[in-house]
Amino acid sequence: MELRQFRYFLKVVECGSLGKAALELDVGTSALSQQISKLENELATRLLNRTSTGALPTSAGIAFMHHAQLAIRQAEQAAMAAQKERTSGYVSIGMPPTTATVLALPLICAMRENYPHIHLHIIEMLSGHLENMLNTRQLDLAILFHKETVHRWSTKALLDEELFLISSPENLNASGALSPVHIKNLADIKLIMPSRQHGLRTSLMAAFERHNIHPNIIMEIDGLTLLMDTVHQGFGATIQPGAAAARFGKNGLSIRRIEDNQLIRRNYLVSLPDDDLSPSALAARAIIIKVAKDLVNSGIWSGANWIG
Repeated sequence: MELRQFRYFLKVVECGSLGKAALELDVGTSALSQQISKLENELATRLLNRTSTGALPTSAGIAFMHHAQLAIRQAEQAAMAAQKERTSGYVSIGMPPTTATVLALPLICAMRENYPHIHLHIIEMLSGHLENMLNTRQLDLAILFHKETVHRWSTKALLDEELFLISSPENLNASGALSPVHIKNLADIKLIMPSRQHGLRTSLMAAFERHNIHPNIIMEIDGLTLLMDTVHQGFGATIQPGAAAARFGKNGLSIRRIEDNQLIRRNYLVSLPDDDLSPSALAARAIIIKVAKDLVNSGIWSGANWIG
């Protein structure tokens, strides 16, 4: 016996007709009749009395109907229990600070809505440290900017971010309309930058070298909040992606897009291979992709272009 046959029988009893039941089930009447007959043959008893006006359950059919209803409910509850177990568990996700400013809270909200039984562990850390944690399997998933240093992991390119020169409020012009600045014009600007452990610093140094520029880096700060505070106080300028510019630009900072087609920061979603990922990690990976895409398409992720 199959659960499908149980459902077919119950629908016929509910509708009082094989024809009406076949329409609701979207199957042929003859196919439905064959399944009912197959069920009756296996039980060695007649379940339905077929007449010209419809089909009514026999006494055996009525007795069978109650148990069939119970079997269907138990099967549905078993599926729900399995689904709940599949979407529960623990997943650890690593994000660099600038990415976390735009992605972390929307991701948390989406996970709470879709998978409330999954326990999230979000780690905000420099991309270089996240790479090490991935390679030692201390993380399930992470957003990184360089995929070459991550071994034996599944990598998916998500989006590209433009970079912006961010400086203190006194650099705002009268109209507030700030024109882009070419990277060649950054040589004499006092810069406050993250250390070389930071993926952004690596990309910037490569761009400076490409243009034969020796940047005037006066200070290194790896904490994003402190770095932006020093910029706001006028100690120097910094170069950050749109995620940071959108968040800290609300404080009146001057934000100018850097003109250089090659100077972008690509965001990769990196994870264990699918066969090694837990169901909770697979679910989280799908949500990260959806949330990131929505943030880019809605313009919330400033200066980002979706490529995923």
